[in-house]
Amino acid sequence: MISECLNNVIYRNPWQTQRSVADAVRVTRSVVARLWNRFQETGNVRRRPGAGRPRATTSTDDRYIQLTARRNRTENATQLQRQLLLATGRRVSSQKVRNRLHEGGLYARRPMVCIPLTPRHRAARRRWAAEHRDWEQHDWSQVLFTDES
Repeated sequence: MISECLNNVIYRNPWQTQRSVADAVRVTRSVVARLWNRFQETGNVRRRPGAGRPRATTSTDDRYIQLTARRNRTENATQLQRQLLLATGRRVSSQKVRNRLHEGGLYARRPMVCIPLTPRHRAARRRWAAEHRDWEQHDWSQVLFTDES
């Protein structure tokens, strides 16, 4: 964003001082000086590509991993890794698959362990609640609540 503004200012009037460019774009003079040096070295003020390790997966692979995980909710990272290998021929680690899922906001969750309620259970609960709706404080004081089944 600042780079594009500076590009426009510099190309329109290359004889401006760094102070006037900084005032026009509303940045500090050190930013203008750094970008000016980059402009003289490369002919452009855009950032150079980083020097880090290149990504093992492309953005298309990342989308494929996330889409497959959303479609098949029960598959783990190893199974998704195998599917990616079959689909693209690209071999990546299961940790890399987990990292790509995390980037997409998908995390491993343990399923909640509970007994699903049947319609009969729901009806029984509703009936019990209706029977006890009008109970007073002294009625409830006679009840012993425990967590045992």
